[in-house]
Amino acid sequence: MDRSHRDRWNRYRFRSVWDLDAPPARVFAVLELPGEYPRWWPQIRHVEELDERSGTATIRSALPYSLHVTATRLLHDPRRGLLEVALRGDLDGWARWTVRPRGRATGAPRTRALYEQEVEVRLPLMRLLALPGRPVFRLNHALMMRAGRRGLAARLARSPEAV
Repeated sequence: MDRSHRDRWNRYRFRSVWDLDAPPARVFAVLELPGEYPRWWPQIRHVEELDERSGTATIRSALPYSLHVTATRLLHDPRRGLLEVALRGDLDGWARWTVRPRGRATGAPRTRALYEQEVEVRLPLMRLLALPGRPVFRLNHALMMRAGRRGLAARLARSPEAV
């Protein structure tokens, strides 16, 4: 198998939609603080700020390996509800949150948070297992995103001061 064919199996595009019972500004306020993610998202094990625009993160979901990435802010626009970072390390690419209003549930404001990510895997073990492991890696990511949505919903359910 030539290199370009192998590399294709190491590229991923993810899209997750989280509907949340909270106002968009509140959801954005939580999502714009990546240093707090480990408090509500179990798979984000550790975040360390490097400077005002970047930090490192250790991520581990159901599979027995951790991913280490450096995230650098590309876009931070509360008015448009956009957060975007460049990712480098075990994953190279980008990730973006888009936070928008989504009607009302029983009179309360609701939010739709769209998470999009395009990355190429750099972790040697994942590259080696690219073809047979792809469905498992995608499932692992889906489990992580489900836990993240649950964690964020629980965080938002607390009093507004707990953000």
